[in-house]
Amino acid sequence: MIEPTALPGVPQLLPPPSDPPEVGNLFVANYPPFSFWNAAELPRVNAALATAPRPGADFGLYLHLPFCRKRCKFCYFRVFTEMDSARINSYLAALGDEIEIYAGLPATAARPLRFVYFGGGTPSLLSVRQLTGLVERIRRAMPWDGAEEVTFECEPGTLTRSKIAAVRAFGVTRLSLGVENFDDEILAANGRAHLSAEIYRVMPWIREQGFDQLNIDLIAGLLGESWATWRESVRKTVELAPESVTIYQLELPYNTDFSKGVLGGSLAQPLAGIDGDVHRTSGPQPLADWQTRRAWQEYAFEQLIDAGYELSSAYTVVRRDKPCRFVYRDAVWHGCDMLGTGISSFSHVNGCHFQNTATWGEYLGALAEGRLPLDRGLAPSSRELLTREAALQLKLGRLDTAYFQDKFGVDVRVEFAAAWERLRQRGMLQPSADRIELTRQGLLRVDQLLTELYDERYRNARYT
Repeated sequence: MIEPTALPGVPQLLPPPSDPPEVGNLFVANYPPFSFWNAAELPRVNAALATAPRPGADFGLYLHLPFCRKRCKFCYFRVFTEMDSARINSYLAALGDEIEIYAGLPATAARPLRFVYFGGGTPSLLSVRQLTGLVERIRRAMPWDGAEEVTFECEPGTLTRSKIAAVRAFGVTRLSLGVENFDDEILAANGRAHLSAEIYRVMPWIREQGFDQLNIDLIAGLLGESWATWRESVRKTVELAPESVTIYQLELPYNTDFSKGVLGGSLAQPLAGIDGDVHRTSGPQPLADWQTRRAWQEYAFEQLIDAGYELSSAYTVVRRDKPCRFVYRDAVWHGCDMLGTGISSFSHVNGCHFQNTATWGEYLGALAEGRLPLDRGLAPSSRELLTREAALQLKLGRLDTAYFQDKFGVDVRVEFAAAWERLRQRGMLQPSADRIELTRQGLLRVDQLLTELYDERYRNARYT
């Protein structure tokens, strides 16, 4: 923390903003907040879908495959467990129907895909036959032969050698492996379905397929974590030498098991300074507080940078000796058109936000009737589109002022001058002649800072 100075004539540096409440959404994926999206906006969404694409807009496809072996205790996504093959197949059929509808709409028909993203849930839970059937149907409607990147999320315990080969054969270039931690006790305590041995079992199979990029996900601050266990997970990650590593700080949105435990008293409020010597024989178990989670993420960044990686965003490092990009992330954060398909998925097409229903029966029922399963939307103003890109791109750690001048015709240094000054005074940001750049401490808490850019009516609103 930067201490205030009392020297005359020197601008006072204020302390960093207070940490957010333990329970609630923190990670920012869109703007304006989802709580402002509503069904009344859907006629404007439908009008946008009936219009030809914006000139020069990139286009990507996201597919939500919402099935998992178990629901992680920190998970806030729309996922389903213990689904039999018949129900999974009915969902895949509906997903194919949805994509075929979009393949006939003016805004999304015959557009070249820059990226495709298989997200979840756990896409790798599907069988080879299910994946192959889905992919064949999708590619007939929306071919992706020219895509720069096809990402596939997977959980180690659901992978087989033949499944990895099949995934590579249908064009996946970036495999994202949900490791989260290498300690079996921590994995079990947090509801993860896999064991650490399964990570090592699948690594040779992954490497023999020659994916352009392997990403490993870690989470700083899982239940049971300590400095000792975290250092070991970071060390083992370095040994595996993936092309990229993504590290999130644990957060507790309202619909997670952990948030319910904190609010209900079955899980202790987070503790500072967890060092491996904290053992509770009775009562609720502690989580690490925000300061400790940030320290763990910063430690991981430092170790990975020493091992030959460089920062790519507030969450991700990439290897310097094998340059790789995250096309999906960069395209979305630069305002591309993205078609989100599947239950609860959200999209941004022709300047409109919209989201599918989160209800299983409504999703399948709408598509059985030949209708898109849209639930809510929003047609943001030009100012809101500017703010959206500024907020999302700040997660890269910097803003290129020339980019915003070219695209929006504004100087972001002037447009958000008051926000930049507040962040500068707190030691979170350093402006320069051609860019706005976060300090390391700013980068470690970037999602907490983004509301400084928001219009006043959105600042204290519920996010979802």
